[in-house]
Amino acid sequence: MAVKIRLRRMGQKKNAIYRIVVADSRSPRDGRFIEEIGTYDPNTEPYSCKVNEELAKKWLAAGAQPTEVVGRIFKNAGIEK
Repeated sequence: MAVKIRLRRMGQKKNAIYRIVVADSRSPRDGRFIEEIGTYDPNTEPYSCKVNEELAKKWLAAGAQPTEVVGRIFKNAGIEK
């Protein structure tokens, strides 16, 4: 099973917020996920992001691959593999 760390869209139309989740790569974007590890709100200036570093490092060590956007969020939060 290929595991990805990616964004799950929530919120209203044209006012999206995202949850950072660990999910099977075959599941749909807003479908089933394994664990929620944070939130991302691009609507605030500057954007707000809350990540549980302990869970993120655990999943990265287990082999989960972050998407491009999540990789940038982790880099700004200081989370490395």
